[in-house]
Amino acid sequence: MIRVGLTGGIGAGKSTVAKTFIERGAYHVDADSIAREVVAPGTPGLARLAQAFGPEILAADGSLDRPALAAKAFVDEESRTLLNSITHPLIGQRTQELTDAAPDDAIILHDVPLLVEGHMAPFYHLVVVVHTDAQVRLSRLVELRGMDPDDARQRIGAQATDEQRRRVADVWLDNSGTPDRLASAARQVWEDRLTPFRDNVADRTPVPAPLELVDHDPDWEALGERVVNRLWALVGQRAQRIDHIGSTAVPGLAAVPVIDVQIGVADPAAADDLIETLADGGFPPVSSAAAGERFHSSADPGRPVNVYVRSADGADVRFALDFRDWLIADESARAEYLAVKKAALAGANDDPVSYAVAKKPFLDRALARITQGLTES
Repeated sequence: MIRVGLTGGIGAGKSTVAKTFIERGAYHVDADSIAREVVAPGTPGLARLAQAFGPEILAADGSLDRPALAAKAFVDEESRTLLNSITHPLIGQRTQELTDAAPDDAIILHDVPLLVEGHMAPFYHLVVVVHTDAQVRLSRLVELRGMDPDDARQRIGAQATDEQRRRVADVWLDNSGTPDRLASAARQVWEDRLTPFRDNVADRTPVPAPLELVDHDPDWEALGERVVNRLWALVGQRAQRIDHIGSTAVPGLAAVPVIDVQIGVADPAAADDLIETLADGGFPPVSSAAAGERFHSSADPGRPVNVYVRSADGADVRFALDFRDWLIADESARAEYLAVKKAALAGANDDPVSYAVAKKPFLDRALARITQGLTES
């Protein structure tokens, strides 16, 4: 199975995307429904809210008066933190129960309005963000839902910014058009990305990476951060360090558009221990690997990634970091490496192994130059 997080600002149009995915077989776990369930009349959650915010948040029939709670819980950061400290653990527990009940081959859709605010993005195979400009969302909330304008502005302001959502988004769906247009885009995501991703994880099939040089993409930094955070969520304390390495980690350098990441572990046995964890998490093992390391690649057709699992105190880990930092600091080294990559690519005939072999003499010389520089400093 794979877990997909769906989020977006209040009024962005997540329900259209959720409906489209559900119609195609997604196993739906709705955070809003769960949030209502855990504070229903008679639940410990509702009792804790009343104790924290006062009995006036209860309606005459004993249920939660949501506008009354909002008037108290969204006034400042301290109040929001108190609300979240009560509801988030309850929602998390119930979410896990529903997730555990999903079929083994499911595409699990977690519809989570506060996914970004709750720092939950790394725990999903993929995050889909539905975006609509704040002013449009405000109009929808007031005109279509009958929400008080000040209340709507307050809720929008209390949520994550567009930039914060962009940093975690693997898929960014723009809902500035019609609902039909959004549904069409969602169908394409389902067919071209989610279904193949799920099948690749099940079959332990890595996606071939493109072998072409492209100009540096400023989004590579955020993408590398997402992959690193995803890997930390998967392996936790079994890793000693996880780093974005390679050309995509070097600002301004053209690169093959593949995010290279290395995981530093205690020893080869620890690397073996991660094989199934990484495969289940979307990074199946690749048969070819250098001695003393394990090599994984992404099963996501929309996000090429190479993951090298190495002994943290080994020379390969240190060289990957030093080489990255050297390229960042030395413009002439970047230009020299770019020329080497272009020549290697021209003679590789679309063969990644040939491309890697052609670059090796330069990497060997770079190791000597970096070592000499470190010695002199």
